[in-house]
Amino acid sequence: MGALSTAPRPIAGDIATQRLLPGESPLPMTPGDLGKHRVPDRIPAPVAPAMAWRRGLILLSTAALTAGGGYEMYRVLEVGGVTVLEAMVLALFLVLLAWVAFSFASALAGFFLLLAHRPDAFAPEAELPAIASRTAMLLPTYNEDPHRLTARLRAIIESLEATSQGKLFDWYVLSDSTDPDIWVAEEKALLALRQAMGTPRLYYRHRAENTARKAGNISEWITRFGGGYDFMIVLDADSLMSGQTIVRLVHAMESNPSAGLIQTLPMVVNARSLFSRIQQFAGRLYGPMIAVGVAWWHGSEGNYWGHNAIIRVRAFAEEAALPQLRGRKPFGGHILSHDFVEAALMRRAGWGIYMLPTLGGSYEEVPPSLLDFAARDRRWCQGNLQHLAVVPARGLHWVSRVHFMVGIGAYLTAPLWLLFLLLGMLISLQARFVRPEYFSKGFSLFPTWPAQDPVLAIWVFVATMGLLLLPKLLSLVLVWMRGSVRRQFGGALRASAGVLAEIIVSALMAPVMMIFQSIAVIEILAGRDAGWQTQRRDDGTVQRRELYRKYGVPTLCGVAMAASAYAVSLPLLLWMSPVIVGLLFAVPIGALTAMPVSGRLFVTPEEREPPRVLRRANELSASADAGGMPALVELRQDPALLAFHLAQLPPPRPTRPDTVDANLAVGRAKVDASETFEEAAEHLSSREIFSILNDGPALSTVLQKR
Repeated sequence: MGALSTAPRPIAGDIATQRLLPGESPLPMTPGDLGKHRVPDRIPAPVAPAMAWRRGLILLSTAALTAGGGYEMYRVLEVGGVTVLEAMVLALFLVLLAWVAFSFASALAGFFLLLAHRPDAFAPEAELPAIASRTAMLLPTYNEDPHRLTARLRAIIESLEATSQGKLFDWYVLSDSTDPDIWVAEEKALLALRQAMGTPRLYYRHRAENTARKAGNISEWITRFGGGYDFMIVLDADSLMSGQTIVRLVHAMESNPSAGLIQTLPMVVNARSLFSRIQQFAGRLYGPMIAVGVAWWHGSEGNYWGHNAIIRVRAFAEEAALPQLRGRKPFGGHILSHDFVEAALMRRAGWGIYMLPTLGGSYEEVPPSLLDFAARDRRWCQGNLQHLAVVPARGLHWVSRVHFMVGIGAYLTAPLWLLFLLLGMLISLQARFVRPEYFSKGFSLFPTWPAQDPVLAIWVFVATMGLLLLPKLLSLVLVWMRGSVRRQFGGALRASAGVLAEIIVSALMAPVMMIFQSIAVIEILAGRDAGWQTQRRDDGTVQRRELYRKYGVPTLCGVAMAASAYAVSLPLLLWMSPVIVGLLFAVPIGALTAMPVSGRLFVTPEEREPPRVLRRANELSASADAGGMPALVELRQDPALLAFHLAQLPPPRPTRPDTVDANLAVGRAKVDASETFEEAAEHLSSREIFSILNDGPALSTVLQKR
């Protein structure tokens, strides 16, 4: 393989090239076709009694908490008889309480597991196991900063090479970038990285057509090269993994031939804004306990989050073919949240889907502001709502269906909470302004008093808040009990202050996210597609105009709620204040949480004692030369880069008149009309340059201009 080779040749007759793969279905498929796509040749083993007991305990606990809370809520409302509005409130309360109770039961299981067994992450100095399998490291990217991307990639490569197992791994950067300057910058950065590392096992591939987005990107790689590898580890653009973690993941797969996928628990790092630091702190403190509880009852029916996981290539290639859902976007077309579906399809065929929540050495980043988070969340919302069409698919394990329903519920609960609040206010407004009927039309000796039990209502509210907040306090208790972990969080006092501050700030942001998610659900139901947007990964600074425009709707909702509550009574306004305050002050909250803050509060272990791979990635990112020239100028000035770029391009294919690239045609015309290279480059649009970069003869014509 030469220094400029882009990837090894496809392996003839391999398993990947003989089957339909994700995004490669020749005809649109309906959800029912999922069950007919192929007959699984691996029969899932029966659920062990221990696993059945664990799942039964979680479900019975959820049912008991929901029934108890629902009964108490009924007692609150049944004074004077339950009206239609009150019945609707009770029904919504049961649904929402079941959602909260289900999460609480899993978190409580995680608390007792960590309390009893205290499983620690693998120590960095522990001896690594020997491995023999070949693994591909896949890094899909879409219009990301190439210098930060390659800095993280180099840190991972160096960490893996330090384990003396690096020869068993090949590295692939799979680009779907549509910005021509970023595309060429990626090539330049990859050439520099290959030269710096001195390894020929680093490959790059750029797709001109982004069919099926990330899922299609992975699919194309499997089709061409998957047969040459036992496993693949899929990264995100912001992913970071230590070499020791990667080696242990491979060993775990080798030790369990029935495992199709093993998911790690990525920890958030490099947070700078207040919003991202809160997410980093909450994920690091609460995440392990929740993940341990979930893994305890998921067993081999775990889930896939799309990155920082190892996958058996054979299992994925044979079983994870995604359908193209019938109908128009946003519900039809390619599945956006493909990772859930891929895990469910592999499990349907008998492959185990596992999670190792205490492995450590797996990291990621989060959006820097609430608006950036909401933009990404909008895309996830559409993908999860698409799962409504996948849930009925034949042959899926019932736990896989639970994963789908949990993902769907994560977004449907937002408009349900909003509706619950609005109905409660309608009941109060009705009691305030509608004349009550004390005596029914029939004969009655005693009046019917239209009232609720306010004291019991407070206790129901307190109990519900307890289910939401107790897992956070239990996570803090675990930190208090362990000296080493307590010191990593800055001590008991600082960790406790961080939890208190996180609860307050999260409570202020929660109503805003409720409005954002409710709007997203409404837009999707109305047929609006989310598209594919590049995620910001720098600081969270937001322009004032954008603040007012994006937070305007939550603010207006807060004004309407405050006016309605005050029209009833001052006590109702005070009762609703936790929600109303967050909405009324949405603009300043959004601005403040997007600002960079110091590291005195919300301290995490990775921040106080950064792992070696994180330190190295940050050093490389800080020293990277982020400056760059336009794509055509870069290629004109660097012959080696031009040769590498031309080597990427697929061989020309005969084109029909109805498939001519209009941007290429217009770009060619502008080039022909220009006398100099500078004139041509100035008049070409970004799309025209992108099309020219995909056409060798057209690119040569531009670069040869004097």
